[in-house]
Amino acid sequence: MRVALALVHHPVRDRLGDVVASAVTNLDVHDIARSCRTYDLARYYIVSPIEAQWRVVERIVEHWTEGAGRVRVPQRGEALSRVELAPSLAKAQSRAAELFGATPRLLATGAKPAPETPLCSYDEARALLAEDAPLLLVFGTGHGLAASAVAQCGGSLPPIRPHSYNHLSVRAAVAITLDRLFGDGCVDDPMGPC
Repeated sequence: MRVALALVHHPVRDRLGDVVASAVTNLDVHDIARSCRTYDLARYYIVSPIEAQWRVVERIVEHWTEGAGRVRVPQRGEALSRVELAPSLAKAQSRAAELFGATPRLLATGAKPAPETPLCSYDEARALLAEDAPLLLVFGTGHGLAASAVAQCGGSLPPIRPHSYNHLSVRAAVAITLDRLFGDGCVDDPMGPC
């Protein structure tokens, strides 16, 4: 499967809508890496132009892939071995192209519809996956991707809850999105149909 995920820390929006660079969090590194490994994504790119943030990520990854964490919880190291840093979304896309042997289509995500790009339904995205088309799923931190990041994408997935309260953590949004794309779907439920 030729799918990767990019977690963008710049360019993203703050609560006022200004374009900023957000801080990397330990939880995002761990939890999203684990979701990526669970659904067998090839790579998890953490996108930030701030080198001080890179050092934080490198220390976290090193602890779990080469340090004491590797012995204590080897599964975490397996997940974190898929983490790669990129200074920009364009660089993440070019690295994914090298990995996949073809330039991946970028699909934006967000809590609100992105009118800057064509909507790509989950069914359409699964059809691309069935064709083994390379994809890079793009998530934003802060208050979502800046318009310039969305403009780099060839489409956007629908918001998880477009018509109601939607202030999920990016970790939760990643897990839900990956399950919608790669999950087994509705299973028999003794409480009734899905």
